[in-house]
Amino acid sequence: MKSGIHPDYHTINIVMTDGTTFTTRSTMGAEGDTLTLDIDPKSHPAWTGGQQRVLDTGQVAKFKKRFANLGL
Repeated sequence: MKSGIHPDYHTINIVMTDGTTFTTRSTMGAEGDTLTLDIDPKSHPAWTGGQQRVLDTGQVAKFKKRFANLGL
C-alpha cells in the first residue's frame, strides 16, 4: 500500500434507535467518536415485520397468462 493516500481506519461507537450500542471500525470521524442512527434495521419499515413480502404477484400472473399460448 502507498503511504499517505488511505484514510485513517479506527474504532467508533454506533448507537441504534433503541439505545443499544456496539463498536465497529470506520473511516468516519476520529477514534472513539459516536455515530447516532436516526434509522436502523430495527426501526425502518423496509426491515421490520420479520417476513418477506412479494409485491408483484399480480404481475407474475399477468405474465404467465399473456405468454401461456407459446407452448415452450
